[in-house]
Amino acid sequence: MFTYILQVILFQMVFLAVYDFFLSKETFHTYNRWYVLGAPMLSFLLPMIQIPIFQEVVPKLLAFSLPELLISPQTIAEQSPYYSEGSINYIELVFYGGVGVFGSLFLGKLIKILSLIKANQVIKKPGHSLVLLVNQINAFSFFRYVFLGTQMSKEKQDVIIKHELIHVQQKHSLDLLFFELFRIIMWFNPILYLYQRRITLVHEYITDAALLQTTQKHDYFNKLLAQTFDIDNLSFVNQFCKHSLIKKRITMMTKNKSKQIKKAKYLLLVPVLAGMLFYTSCSNNDAENDVLLTEKKQSQVPQIDKIPFVLLDEKPSFIGLDAQEDVSFDKQLKKFVARNFDATDLGLKSNKYRIYAAFSIDDTGLVKDVRVRTRDAKLSDEMKRVLSLLPNVKPGIKEGKPVSTLYVLPISFKIE
Repeated sequence: MFTYILQVILFQMVFLAVYDFFLSKETFHTYNRWYVLGAPMLSFLLPMIQIPIFQEVVPKLLAFSLPELLISPQTIAEQSPYYSEGSINYIELVFYGGVGVFGSLFLGKLIKILSLIKANQVIKKPGHSLVLLVNQINAFSFFRYVFLGTQMSKEKQDVIIKHELIHVQQKHSLDLLFFELFRIIMWFNPILYLYQRRITLVHEYITDAALLQTTQKHDYFNKLLAQTFDIDNLSFVNQFCKHSLIKKRITMMTKNKSKQIKKAKYLLLVPVLAGMLFYTSCSNNDAENDVLLTEKKQSQVPQIDKIPFVLLDEKPSFIGLDAQEDVSFDKQLKKFVARNFDATDLGLKSNKYRIYAAFSIDDTGLVKDVRVRTRDAKLSDEMKRVLSLLPNVKPGIKEGKPVSTLYVLPISFKIE
């Protein structure tokens, strides 16, 4: 899980760098909006995608890697002499504590918005509701509610309402709410804060561009610069005037529209995505190949003449070991390992352990060439013991003949 989170953050950083260096200064604001929204979500999905063709490019040894096996963590923990019922997982405690804190802060902001709606006059309008803030000069919107201070002049109010209505029509509050919820779950990820700032700026670019179609640019600049609002820090509302963004907004409004040919910059996503998929597809293979390679140089490892699992016409199956037509070989194997693995006398401390085990099944169904890679010698010995108990299996079939196959079994568990 820790590796997965690091990959997510890494991919989010790469997507953000591509946006900042190549896309942010172009006037394709709608495209940029969807880019900034989609990149964080895509970063969550990419580490879970593995392309077989990429996996076949890198490894020198062909093996079938079973899905990672989690060996009854609670059972193993109870067998460990270091386990006690009162033990605390501090990492989970900190994580859920952060979720609770940031979730509470979000609810506080939401309650503040709802209290403004309840405490002030609300005027129903076609497509929106106008909330009049008595004796204030604030202006912002939240979904279909437009909040407007009554201390503004009528001329300023008209411009501000037009501005905020574009936010309402474009449903920009959904984008901001999306990042607020994202930040609650991944409160420890600073990259999400940068994404939220980018989407807020894109919203203003979209709104400014729409208003300039019906408003003189010079007049709009003056009205924008004349506003000095002191709104509270509510990151999921659309503010008419946010001082940190004014310079960038004016700079963008004075730019000429980007030429259509510059849309080709979005094609940069193709090699970026390909590189990410290549990385995620091969990262696991690197660790698994460590099991198959000794401490010697790779060139000294003999070639293994075995048929890859994916190329078999008929997959191997256990003989007399919960053999059922509807139970796959990997499920039978995982069940066997989980049942026979014994951590009672290993003296494991509170930590997470990971094992890579490799073995082959020859054309007679004999399990042999058992190799294990892990940081703990006792774990390695126990894993070898369990795999040595494996019964003969019905070998895989290729072109009507039994053939040899190589397997890699990743195992992880945590002693709490």
